[in-house]
Amino acid sequence: MSTVLETEEHQALRAAVAALGKRYGRDYMTSVVRDGAHPRELWAEAAKLGYLGVNLPEEYGGGGSGMAELSIVLEELGAAGSPLLMMVVSPAICGTVIARFGTEAQKRQWLPGLADGSLTMAFGITEPDAGSNSHRITTTARRDGEEWVLTGRKVFVSGVDIADATLIVGRTEDARSGKLKPCLFIVPREAPGFQRSQIDMELQAPEKQFELVLDDVRLPAEALVGDEDAGLLQLFAGLNPERIMTAAFGIGMGRYALGRAVEYAKTRQVWKEPIGAHQAIAHPLAQAHIELELARLMMQKAARLYDDGDDIGAGEAANMAKYAAGEACVKAVDQAVHTLGGNGLTREYGLGSLITASRVARIAPVSREMILNYVSHQSLGLPKSY
Repeated sequence: MSTVLETEEHQALRAAVAALGKRYGRDYMTSVVRDGAHPRELWAEAAKLGYLGVNLPEEYGGGGSGMAELSIVLEELGAAGSPLLMMVVSPAICGTVIARFGTEAQKRQWLPGLADGSLTMAFGITEPDAGSNSHRITTTARRDGEEWVLTGRKVFVSGVDIADATLIVGRTEDARSGKLKPCLFIVPREAPGFQRSQIDMELQAPEKQFELVLDDVRLPAEALVGDEDAGLLQLFAGLNPERIMTAAFGIGMGRYALGRAVEYAKTRQVWKEPIGAHQAIAHPLAQAHIELELARLMMQKAARLYDDGDDIGAGEAANMAKYAAGEACVKAVDQAVHTLGGNGLTREYGLGSLITASRVARIAPVSREMILNYVSHQSLGLPKSY
């Protein structure tokens, strides 16, 4: 695997995280899912080694680095078969938003815990009738004296059961006049009126998905993150890291599946030569490898632009990286399962469950079609149909 574009520090981080992931691996994650548990041991060890908060500011206990480093951590854990999905949410989205826009009190309250893994935060944007369309979000926040009152619903919110709070995207009520004013609020897990119900998913993952109901949830003024009038900027500052990390998630999973398939193709012998000697087997695996490498290049570009403060450039690259990684992941998993034939669907080899899991990077946090919309409008300047 080529690392010429990475610094020595990045290469060392990649090797160290790969070693950690290898000690846990796919069997660990499978047992966690089977037991209905959470990967607490891996989460705690990754936190202790400084990996979870590598992107957060040093003055609040983080590593002082950026998305380039955090994406390496998730990719390598995924490539070992043990990705931590909450890394996409807790340090990448919520940690980034609070670090960039939070008050000093919010930073002191949340960032050290997000960095050392003792606190986790979920992120709620998707709604039953709006998807992730921030223009149609109906969760509203109204002022009542010194307090905010939140009302609405969210769906497909990961890890609410283990998160200490959820960063909720709402709209101030005057936004209904047509002016979009999304705002972000920190809602504690036990806040009165904040109800969650688990969504029954085919997806086999330790992180559960939830539907949330906010029934007149009262929050203090300091629950609002950042400036009420800068909501859209703050929202997108969190969504670019989300796309970069989703790309890392997809690339890691694709690499894991491809690695298992290559190992199998080298040793599985039906005729005279191992099956990997046949081009019908070898070429699709080579294509999968190429597409994963290309996706990583775009992810590295997106992370670099974001870490350099270019939010506009990072937005385009992060969307492209997420698209490329989602497609590459699905193809790699599909080819891996096919390479193993019947064994690809056995529990012993652990690839069958990835058929469902690999779709995540294509669907979430935004569908590939919405990314194509973004690129056609923002990059190519084509007119909108909506």
